[in-house]
Amino acid sequence: MKCRHCTAPLQAPFLDLGSAPPSNAYLAADRLDAPETWFPLRLLVCHACWLVQTVDFTSRDALFTADYAYFSSFSQSWLEHSRRYVTEIIARLGLDASSCVVEVAANDGYLLQYVRDAGIPTYGIEPTASTAAAARARGIEIVEAFFGVTLGEKLAAEGRNADLIIANNVLAHVPDINDFVGGFARLLKATGVATFEFPHLLEMVSRNQFDTAYHEHYSYLSLTAVERIFAANGLSVFDVQRLPTHGGSLRIFSQPVGGPHAVTSAVTALLEAEQTAGVTTPGFYATFQRSAETVKDDLLLFLLDARRDGLKVGAYGAAAKGNTLLNFAGIRPDLLPYVVDLNPAKAGSYMPGSRIQIVTQDRLRADRPDRILILPWNLRDEVVTQLAYAREWDARFVVAVPSLQLI
Repeated sequence: MKCRHCTAPLQAPFLDLGSAPPSNAYLAADRLDAPETWFPLRLLVCHACWLVQTVDFTSRDALFTADYAYFSSFSQSWLEHSRRYVTEIIARLGLDASSCVVEVAANDGYLLQYVRDAGIPTYGIEPTASTAAAARARGIEIVEAFFGVTLGEKLAAEGRNADLIIANNVLAHVPDINDFVGGFARLLKATGVATFEFPHLLEMVSRNQFDTAYHEHYSYLSLTAVERIFAANGLSVFDVQRLPTHGGSLRIFSQPVGGPHAVTSAVTALLEAEQTAGVTTPGFYATFQRSAETVKDDLLLFLLDARRDGLKVGAYGAAAKGNTLLNFAGIRPDLLPYVVDLNPAKAGSYMPGSRIQIVTQDRLRADRPDRILILPWNLRDEVVTQLAYAREWDARFVVAVPSLQLI
């Protein structure tokens, strides 16, 4: 395999999680007697440009299907994060009714609803029919397609150029990262800005967030790698912010090469921090596998001990990262009988691979488990607050990442 950015041969391993089905391929009850397709889940690092990436085994169309089940609006903390961003970026860029704002990977309209409410013309680009329909139900115009150079040029030719393009948690999800980034350079106005949010590789490694690896995440990104990719495809990075979302993310501000914004000291400082941490050295990537295996072993021991001691365990959050963890650890319904989730599109279905049933909160209240395993650890505080009623029966909350902890 060659690097999906610079085409250098890929040989250096970063993480091997065995094999798993696509993390968002939830199973309906009538599919439990049918086989699932599993793919190896391995990550390599390019020693030429330092882009960490999955080994290719399947196409994006097989991963981002019409019934894609991830809807952004079911997290209140994420909605609040998005609302604050919209308020801040409107003020920073001076956007108004004469501007045009576009979001790539608009999902269910979770963010663009705030742009629309501010009276700013907007539209979204979203390839999955399920989330696109939800966005349209909110009154958001959606172009239902995958984004890249061809679509960027088409929209620009139609006079739909953007003053601002937003791309939250999608840069890691594209198989052809050069074509994707190149599309922004085509669609932006000459003075336009594109912001990207994505989990930071530095945080992934330092906080042992191996469960953020899944087939839908083609790339695992440092600023060092992103700056090179952008420069090669017509964009320049001029500012960066570190965010707490998703366990530690970056928000990148970019513009067409030659744009009006000066590069801030934050960019230089973070590039230097990554250099100091060693992201351009093989040693930075060498110990991650063992850290992941420690989490797997500790979680299995916890569940086995709980069963031996007669404790009931349930889980919360049918998230993609949870599927990665459960399948890597080989956990099945005998150790973890159900996962609670607020998303009605998931309720009644089953986790891919592990085939653990997804249920509503009614099951949690009826079962009254002794331990509740929070799979989306990035929403830990939100979940603990939401499920505060479980304290009535002395339930304890548990997270497995970055290490096993009873809350």
